[in-house]
Amino acid sequence: MKTVPRITDTEWEIMRVVWANHPITAAEIIERLAAADPTWHPKTARTLLARLVRKKALGYEPQGRVYVYEPRVTERECVAAASDSFLERVFGGALTPMLTHFVERRRLTRRDLDELRALLDQGADSSAPKTRRPTWKH
Repeated sequence: MKTVPRITDTEWEIMRVVWANHPITAAEIIERLAAADPTWHPKTARTLLARLVRKKALGYEPQGRVYVYEPRVTERECVAAASDSFLERVFGGALTPMLTHFVERRRLTRRDLDELRALLDQGADSSAPKTRRPTWKH
Protein backbone atom coordinates (compact mmCIF):
# COMPACT_ATOMS: atom_id res chain seq x y z
CA MET A 1 0.00 0.00 0.00
CA LYS A 2 1.28 3.47 -0.91
CA THR A 3 2.23 5.74 1.99
CA VAL A 4 0.48 9.08 1.72
CA PRO A 5 2.17 11.97 3.54
CA ARG A 6 0.34 14.10 6.09
CA ILE A 7 -0.36 17.48 4.59
CA THR A 8 -0.93 20.65 6.61
CA ASP A 9 -3.74 23.11 5.86
CA THR A 10 -1.42 25.52 4.01
CA GLU A 11 0.16 22.65 2.10
CA TRP A 12 -3.35 21.64 0.97
CA GLU A 13 -3.69 25.05 -0.69
CA ILE A 14 -0.52 24.48 -2.70
CA MET A 15 -1.46 20.90 -3.56
CA ARG A 16 -4.88 22.00 -4.85
CA VAL A 17 -3.18 24.42 -7.23
CA VAL A 18 -0.78 21.70 -8.42
CA TRP A 19 -3.50 19.06 -8.79
CA ALA A 20 -5.62 21.44 -10.86
CA ASN A 21 -2.83 22.79 -13.07
CA HIS A 22 0.09 20.36 -13.36
CA PRO A 23 2.68 20.44 -14.75
CA ILE A 24 3.25 23.86 -13.19
CA THR A 25 6.21 26.04 -12.25
CA ALA A 26 6.84 27.56 -8.83
CA ALA A 27 6.19 31.03 -10.26
CA GLU A 28 2.82 29.90 -11.64
CA ILE A 29 1.90 28.33 -8.30
CA ILE A 30 2.79 31.53 -6.45
CA GLU A 31 0.84 33.62 -8.98
CA ARG A 32 -2.30 31.49 -8.53
CA LEU A 33 -2.00 31.49 -4.74
CA ALA A 34 -1.58 35.29 -4.65
CA ALA A 35 -4.55 35.76 -6.99
CA ALA A 36 -6.74 33.86 -4.52
CA ASP A 37 -5.18 35.41 -1.40
CA PRO A 38 -2.86 38.44 -1.69
CA THR A 39 -1.28 37.68 1.71
CA TRP A 40 0.67 34.73 0.22
CA HIS A 41 4.39 35.50 0.27
CA PRO A 42 6.59 33.92 -2.43
CA LYS A 43 9.21 32.80 0.12
CA THR A 44 6.54 31.00 2.17
CA ALA A 45 5.25 29.24 -0.94
CA ARG A 46 8.76 28.15 -1.95
CA THR A 47 9.43 26.84 1.58
CA LEU A 48 6.21 24.82 1.46
CA LEU A 49 7.03 23.51 -2.03
CA ALA A 50 10.39 22.25 -0.72
CA ARG A 51 8.64 20.63 2.26
CA LEU A 52 6.11 18.91 -0.04
CA VAL A 53 8.97 17.58 -2.16
CA ARG A 54 10.69 16.22 0.99
CA LYS A 55 7.41 14.58 2.01
CA LYS A 56 7.21 13.04 -1.49
CA ALA A 57 3.85 14.69 -2.13
CA LEU A 58 5.40 16.59 -5.05
CA GLY A 59 8.08 15.82 -7.56
CA TYR A 60 9.86 18.28 -9.81
CA GLU A 61 11.95 18.41 -12.92
CA PRO A 62 14.43 21.21 -13.54
CA GLN A 63 13.85 22.88 -16.89
CA GLY A 64 16.56 25.45 -17.30
CA ARG A 65 16.36 27.84 -14.36
CA VAL A 66 12.85 26.80 -13.29
CA TYR A 67 11.40 23.75 -11.60
CA VAL A 68 8.28 22.16 -13.01
CA TYR A 69 6.16 20.44 -10.35
CA GLU A 70 3.96 17.35 -10.61
CA PRO A 71 1.98 15.66 -7.84
CA ARG A 72 3.31 12.31 -6.61
CA VAL A 73 0.07 11.59 -4.75
CA THR A 74 -3.45 12.10 -5.98
CA GLU A 75 -6.02 14.33 -4.37
CA ARG A 76 -8.17 11.27 -3.79
CA GLU A 77 -5.34 9.52 -1.91
CA CYS A 78 -4.80 12.57 0.29
CA VAL A 79 -8.51 12.99 0.97
CA ALA A 80 -8.74 9.33 1.97
CA ALA A 81 -5.72 9.55 4.28
CA ALA A 82 -6.95 12.78 5.91
CA SER A 83 -10.47 11.39 6.30
CA ASP A 84 -9.24 8.15 7.86
CA SER A 85 -6.96 10.10 10.21
CA PHE A 86 -9.80 12.43 11.21
CA LEU A 87 -12.19 9.54 11.80
CA GLU A 88 -9.65 7.75 13.99
CA ARG A 89 -8.55 10.84 15.98
CA VAL A 90 -11.94 12.44 16.57
CA PHE A 91 -14.38 9.51 16.59
CA GLY A 92 -12.14 6.60 17.57
CA GLY A 93 -12.59 5.09 14.12
CA ALA A 94 -16.37 4.75 14.57
CA LEU A 95 -18.28 5.82 11.48
CA THR A 96 -21.80 6.01 12.93
CA PRO A 97 -21.03 8.72 15.54
CA MET A 98 -19.26 10.76 12.86
CA LEU A 99 -22.21 10.54 10.49
CA THR A 100 -24.61 11.32 13.33
CA HIS A 101 -22.59 14.39 14.23
CA PHE A 102 -22.63 15.77 10.69
CA VAL A 103 -26.28 14.94 10.07
CA GLU A 104 -27.27 16.71 13.29
CA ARG A 105 -25.05 19.77 12.69
CA ARG A 106 -25.69 20.38 8.98
CA ARG A 107 -28.86 21.33 7.21
CA LEU A 108 -29.31 18.54 4.66
CA THR A 109 -31.21 19.02 1.43
CA ARG A 110 -33.49 16.38 -0.04
CA ARG A 111 -30.74 15.69 -2.59
CA ASP A 112 -28.16 15.23 0.21
CA LEU A 113 -30.44 12.74 1.92
CA ASP A 114 -31.08 10.85 -1.31
CA GLU A 115 -27.33 10.62 -1.99
CA LEU A 116 -26.66 9.42 1.56
CA ARG A 117 -29.39 6.78 1.26
CA ALA A 118 -27.94 5.57 -2.03
CA LEU A 119 -24.44 5.35 -0.50
CA LEU A 120 -25.77 3.51 2.55
CA ASP A 121 -27.77 1.11 0.36
CA GLN A 122 -24.68 0.52 -1.76
CA GLY A 123 -22.59 -0.12 1.37
CA ALA A 124 -25.20 -2.54 2.71
CA ASP A 125 -24.94 -4.68 -0.45
CA SER A 126 -23.32 -7.90 0.76
CA SER A 127 -21.67 -8.43 -2.63
CA ALA A 128 -19.84 -5.08 -2.42
CA PRO A 129 -16.17 -5.22 -1.43
CA LYS A 130 -15.60 -4.20 2.20
CA THR A 131 -13.00 -1.57 1.23
CA ARG A 132 -15.29 0.16 -1.23
CA ARG A 133 -15.31 3.96 -0.97
CA PRO A 134 -17.75 6.45 -2.48
CA THR A 135 -16.68 8.38 -5.54
CA TRP A 136 -15.87 11.96 -4.53
CA LYS A 137 -17.26 14.66 -6.74
CA HIS A 138 -15.59 18.06 -6.83
